[in-house]
Amino acid sequence: MKKKILLIYTGGTIGMLSTGRGYAPSKESFYRLLDNMPELHAETMPEWDIVDMEPLLDSSNITVNEWNKMGRIIRDAYDRYDGFVVLHGTDTMAYTASALSFMLENCAKAVILTGSQIPLCEVRNDARDNLITAMMIAAEGIVREVCLYFGGKLLRGNRAVKYSADEMIAFVSPNFPSLADAGISIKYRPNMLRSPDDGKFSLRELVNTPIGVIKVFPGIQFELFDSIMTERLRGIVLETFGAGNIPGNGDALLPIIRKASANGTIMVVCSQCPQGTVSLGTYETSSQLKSAGALSGQDITTEAAVAKLYYLFSCGYNGEEIKKLMGEDLRGEITV
Repeated sequence: MKKKILLIYTGGTIGMLSTGRGYAPSKESFYRLLDNMPELHAETMPEWDIVDMEPLLDSSNITVNEWNKMGRIIRDAYDRYDGFVVLHGTDTMAYTASALSFMLENCAKAVILTGSQIPLCEVRNDARDNLITAMMIAAEGIVREVCLYFGGKLLRGNRAVKYSADEMIAFVSPNFPSLADAGISIKYRPNMLRSPDDGKFSLRELVNTPIGVIKVFPGIQFELFDSIMTERLRGIVLETFGAGNIPGNGDALLPIIRKASANGTIMVVCSQCPQGTVSLGTYETSSQLKSAGALSGQDITTEAAVAKLYYLFSCGYNGEEIKKLMGEDLRGEITV
């Protein structure tokens, strides 16, 4: 029996059409293009259905609400399909892949996010290969986690970051190898693949929790952020230099972190370097963060750190439990 997958069309470049105001999503035109692709109806391809989210969105407009919509579609169709492909814009694809990796608890099927840099409607495009290969991977049953496929590489969803706005290889996984490479054949790395957790599949919808991201830069005046450190702010991802370093005027940051901690705000330190890990206390300029109560994000991406905070708060954990779990590998998002 042929495998069957579900395509979930959220918007993004892959299905856009050129208009007088630039590229814009067009469901009818995209569906016609899919129907007219003989490859999608070949004997070697899985059977497939497609559903779309309403409204279709440029991925820069994706929010927690859309993550929950995607999750509900997968949850409701989980038992009827062998795998899922989410068609998504590239700008926030890594955030969505990270979020779904946490939301889809005990997921034992492939959920592959893909899209394109050039729309399928154009004669020269990367959409065709990304779509076909993502569908084949989703149906094979080898991968049983949330992944991102783009430009010949299958990446763990919560390890991917957008690398280029105008190259066909738009995503990289700086701190974890690709799960598969698609050349003449699709070559998997079995030892890199995650085994699904034991338990019944379920969806954890996310609560739209107040979370912020602060990027450290030379000359940053930390005191400007003091006013936002209220009880309402639940989590902060702090993007620091190197292995967790902050400028020498970091003394101004310590009272802010202590204030945030007293308010129950969780502060996670990530590195601005795409590759490498945060190691608080290795250098004097990072030891202040550690002593003030900030958490090391280790080698987690900013995208995954944000998604993980949303997830842990949505689970209802208290502050101490969240601090503990931020340091543990839940979905392959950090190297322990």
